[in-house]
Amino acid sequence: MILYLIRHGQSVANQSGIIQGRKEFPLSAAGKKQATLLGEFFASKSIDYLYSSDLERAYETATSISAHHPLDVIPWDKIREIGLGPLEGKTRQEIVLQYPEINKTSSILTTGITGTETVEEITARCQYVRQQLLSGHKRHRVALVSHGGFISIFLMYLMFGESWNEVHRPFIIGNTGVTKIEFLENEKPVFHYINKDSHLLLGDVKSESVLY
Repeated sequence: MILYLIRHGQSVANQSGIIQGRKEFPLSAAGKKQATLLGEFFASKSIDYLYSSDLERAYETATSISAHHPLDVIPWDKIREIGLGPLEGKTRQEIVLQYPEINKTSSILTTGITGTETVEEITARCQYVRQQLLSGHKRHRVALVSHGGFISIFLMYLMFGESWNEVHRPFIIGNTGVTKIEFLENEKPVFHYINKDSHLLLGDVKSESVLY
């Protein structure tokens, strides 16, 4: 299987410095331009299946890819962004003021605050996504349009399994950044590239990176 992991285009929340989680925000004007350039990047690539998080910003980005392929966008709630509960819709500064203990954590994605998605829940979701992809698409080329937090953790899960949260997570995933992974016959992943965004240079638009 060839797997493309793609972060959505810039949203209005990205533009304003707001932490989104699963809260809905549409693409910004720049995000729509990024999505168009992403679609053109994939126009010459072979894709058999196109999945998207069911959140608006990801789905809208995915439609820019489907515009160049005879494929429907399949919404998949399992590749939504990490659930951040009470942290969603706030700026990082507002979050730290309300929850000063977050300063002691390494990631806003795994704070353990009540109402946020737990490490165990995230791990189970990553395991399910991997299993479903390998059982249903072993010989296919698949594109998933998702979110920066989920993509960065899923990459860690593919490398370290259930101990992903015990290892430093180094990835920065930008808007419409593309990661290409090949799964060998033994189902082990090989990473061709991570967070490729050269397509944005053609439109002179910047990518908002995610570093939690």
